[in-house]
Amino acid sequence: MRKPRYDINIENFLPHRPPMLMECKTPYLDAESVETHFKITEASIFTDKKGLFSEPGLIETAAQACSAITGQDFFEDDDLEGVGNKVVGYISAIKKVEIFLLPKVGDTLITKAKLISRFDTGEISMCTIESSSYRNDDIVINCTFNFLIHEV
Repeated sequence: MRKPRYDINIENFLPHRPPMLMECKTPYLDAESVETHFKITEASIFTDKKGLFSEPGLIETAAQACSAITGQDFFEDDDLEGVGNKVVGYISAIKKVEIFLLPKVGDTLITKAKLISRFDTGEISMCTIESSSYRNDDIVINCTFNFLIHEV
């Protein structure tokens, strides 16, 4: 079982690059859960002219946080910089999305995700992960995703 990690930079472990990469802090990551903090900026491609963060942005932020749970297993324990990044992940299904409000520029989203199920077939991992994002004490979005993650 993988030991919990604290204050890591999951950006090094994701295949995304700007402008799709959601730069976030990850105060906690273990084998079955993750917590990320993402501050919404005007520079985000998901921010509209009114300063609101869009629905696709909320879903993408949640998905990137979720992928850290399973994706971390494709890296060595001591690889904290993502040097061994040869992983590609896909959202194979968005099973549930409930959006309660649209946050705005300057807000910080705290996303908490939990692994529900996982099936590994050598180079491919299939999993279901639930997540919820909050702004302060307000629930922003609940999601359930299916992912396929594999080495390239």
